[in-house]
Amino acid sequence: MRLIDRYLLRQMLGPTLLATGALTGVALLSQSLAGLDLIVNQRQSAVVFLKVTLLYMPQLINMILPIAVFVAALVSFNRLHTEQEIVVCFAGGMSRWRVISPAMRLAGAIAFFALVMNLFVQPAAFRALREELFAVRTDLASTLVREGEFTEPTPGLTVYTQSIDGQGNLRNLFIHQTKGDDAATTYTADQGRLAKRLGRPVLIMHEGSTQEFSRTGVLNFLTFDEYIFDLSPLTDSSGLVHYKPSDRYMHELFFPDLEQDWERRNRKSLLAEGHARLATPLYNIAFMAMALAAIIGGGFSRLGYGRRIAVMAGLATLTRIIGFVVQAACDDDVWLNLLQYAVPLIALGFALRSIFRQRTSRSGARERRPAGLSRAAA
Repeated sequence: MRLIDRYLLRQMLGPTLLATGALTGVALLSQSLAGLDLIVNQRQSAVVFLKVTLLYMPQLINMILPIAVFVAALVSFNRLHTEQEIVVCFAGGMSRWRVISPAMRLAGAIAFFALVMNLFVQPAAFRALREELFAVRTDLASTLVREGEFTEPTPGLTVYTQSIDGQGNLRNLFIHQTKGDDAATTYTADQGRLAKRLGRPVLIMHEGSTQEFSRTGVLNFLTFDEYIFDLSPLTDSSGLVHYKPSDRYMHELFFPDLEQDWERRNRKSLLAEGHARLATPLYNIAFMAMALAAIIGGGFSRLGYGRRIAVMAGLATLTRIIGFVVQAACDDDVWLNLLQYAVPLIALGFALRSIFRQRTSRSGARERRPAGLSRAAA
């Protein structure tokens, strides 16, 4: 029996890994297309783009795993049942629970893996993602200048550079700054470079000149070999990284700091996110049971199980949509969080009932057959 269990488990494991990898690749492709803004508009390197894309993976994997489990179970058990290997298991005396137990154990292991991802990996990855995106938004090199374009990072300041080389040097730099007292200053330089002096961001310009009009209309002209333009007024020193509910650990979701105004106003959303982290792994077990019900939840058919598979796939899709709707509704009512657990558990109970109800009907048919034969003989 252990040999058969291992065989069934191997038949399930390969398609599960393949389906997870394929669906994760598709999700990463769509996410990478959405993240091309980092390279096109924010002028970030490919390393930053790859890092941001990979940091989305924990959440993508958790969303994909139930679908991958469902698809893998359908593919593997449909092949086993069509080739009558499952029929051989039943003929050898294996119960229905013994036949589906390798698949259910695999689903349990996947659910545990998803739970660990939800509790520890996802918040750690999303925190790093939030910090990386914050660094991108506050990157002066991407917000201050754009090659061949006049930009206005702040009102009263216009910046232009003809080109930017691979080392970050700005060529043929032009800066025009107006002040509140109607004074204006224009800076031109052959080249410049962003740097930090005494912990403050600065723009170091070389081989240039300044032209300044005072309020009285006097023009002051100055040439320089090196000039340091202070950029600290352009940076928001009070800016802090704000962690969303998806970035927080479980203790921060269930026990928020109510002294902070944002956490007090969004306490229900934090609770909904916390319960969703605990409930979503159950969909892996429920979807596995629903896939098994589609294959062995009815009688054997040489024509295939397309209708049963289509019905069960529709029910699985409906179940997941209801789960998303319930999670969104929990932002308004705390007691609805119970439904986040009830939805996958009800789907699991329905699937198991479909599987074992078939066994009961067959056993009843066997019990009725001798009576029918005896009447025919009489």
